[in-house]
Amino acid sequence: MWEFGEIRASQGYTEVVDDLSRFPGAKWFGGARLNFAENLLRYRDDHLAFIFRGETRKSATMTYAELYDAVARLAQSLRELGVAPGDRVVAYMPNLIETAVAMLAATSVGATWASCATDIGPLAALDRLGQVEPKVLFTVDGYFYKDKLFDTRGNAAQVAQEIPSLEKVIVVPYATEKPDIGSIPKAVYYEDFLARGERPPLRFEQLPFDHPVFIMFSSGTTGKPKCMVQGAGGVLINHLKELLLHTDLKRKDRIMYITTCSWMMWNWLLSSLGVGATVVLYDGNPNYPDTGAMWKLVQDEKITVFGTSATYIHYLQKQGVRPGRDYDLSSLEQISQTGSALSAEGFEYVYREIKRDLHFNSISGGTDINGCFAAGNPISPVYAGELQGPALAMKVKAYDEQGNPVWDRQGELVCEAPAPSMPLYFWNDPDNQKYRNAYFTFYPDKNVWRHGDYIVMHSDTGGITFYGRSDAVLKPSGVRIGTAEIYNVVEKLEEVADSLAIGQNWEGDQRILLFVKPAEGVSLTEELKNKIKKALRKDASPRHVPALIVEVPDIPYTFSMKKVESAVANIINGRPVLNRDALVNPESLDYYEKILPELQT
Repeated sequence: MWEFGEIRASQGYTEVVDDLSRFPGAKWFGGARLNFAENLLRYRDDHLAFIFRGETRKSATMTYAELYDAVARLAQSLRELGVAPGDRVVAYMPNLIETAVAMLAATSVGATWASCATDIGPLAALDRLGQVEPKVLFTVDGYFYKDKLFDTRGNAAQVAQEIPSLEKVIVVPYATEKPDIGSIPKAVYYEDFLARGERPPLRFEQLPFDHPVFIMFSSGTTGKPKCMVQGAGGVLINHLKELLLHTDLKRKDRIMYITTCSWMMWNWLLSSLGVGATVVLYDGNPNYPDTGAMWKLVQDEKITVFGTSATYIHYLQKQGVRPGRDYDLSSLEQISQTGSALSAEGFEYVYREIKRDLHFNSISGGTDINGCFAAGNPISPVYAGELQGPALAMKVKAYDEQGNPVWDRQGELVCEAPAPSMPLYFWNDPDNQKYRNAYFTFYPDKNVWRHGDYIVMHSDTGGITFYGRSDAVLKPSGVRIGTAEIYNVVEKLEEVADSLAIGQNWEGDQRILLFVKPAEGVSLTEELKNKIKKALRKDASPRHVPALIVEVPDIPYTFSMKKVESAVANIINGRPVLNRDALVNPESLDYYEKILPELQT
């Protein structure tokens, strides 16, 4: 893959991997020195690198030559500020060209990049960005959604004020031309920060293969989100594998994903620059002004690879949308789908109502590995409801509760061998205990990565069907949400004694159910439900707002006083509860079983 992907390095590797039995901890491509951004900026011509389309009124383009120049100017300014290899540069930004330029400039000088979108609240942003002690923050004055302007300067100011390590806040004017940024500490306009004068040279810092390039955030299930540190070479070689081989991406292609810079699909999408393709960035509501918005975009921009979620496809299906009839989709060669499991009916809808002669490439993996455990390929059959197989070089199996591989029945997704893009380590986890607990202790007698997805591996087709999360991570619309993020908001309300959030498989997607134990003398009125929703929308994000809020008499706990989401999730999703003995109050589960019929209608 190193040779096939034509990875650019100032120094080659001495060995591919040191010891595959060290899991975690295997060292990949020892001796190599390279730069992540250099591999994404190998083209410098007039071919379009970016097409940006905002939901309503904004649009822009940038060629590879212009991109190279923009990155060079920003990189020089970052160097002059003192940003050096290992420093953190972060973004609280929409899906703009400037966000991509900032990532490339930061990684060109060897800084480590982390980002989250402006649609998450300041507390959730601080829980993520604040942990990694960044030197520089890129942010924006506002964004548009459903044709409404959301001014985010107050949020940016709050985040900047509470991160003492920040030396500069660079503000991109997006919502207005020259916003007042006086309330944001250490703020400067993006244009004023860029290096002026003669075109500066772009010097790519040459660093080891495992130099940290990205910090990705877990969902915050048991507290603050874990910060997963990923290596430049590992992410690069894995993305090139998935783009060149699984996606069959070529220079002529125009690729787009409905994503934000909170999601790893943003990082994945930007690696398409390494293939020389044109990346189409979209910011806003994909169904505004109507359900045809994305298909008009595919038609107008001649997109060849369109990426989306199962939720979006199921929504179109329910609305009776017929893109293939209403739009010219002759350019479209592939639909890539991820985020959550897509029903077999969803697969059939794509081929029936969108386009018959395309590759429907359903993929699944994780933020954790910045890539896929399972994926498609352009030369094998697509079976409804199945991903085509394990991703190349990913030793994927389904295990039963005893840790035995199983076929044709539901099991836990495991990976039996290391892969280059797995985290190097977790931030502030010196003994690697958080890292090991996250993936390697579920099957204590096996040296495997257990991911937290239920799957079936089919012996007849070689395909894989996904059945959703087996842990406490919620994935409505394919967006990972930690239950702790919900509890942190809800349990601040004096009317709430306790709460528990789970994901219910619902109409081909997942919806959030919130069970609330009210404070003494309080009942769960419609007024209180609305207060809870409003608080979650404001302090977390609209995605954290549950579909249903239900009053319950008690919340199940372990003897070590940890909430047991999995037991309730199993009841609600029709699975057996295996760990009643681990509960201090197992009788609390009786009520969830009693109300189950109501929650299924």
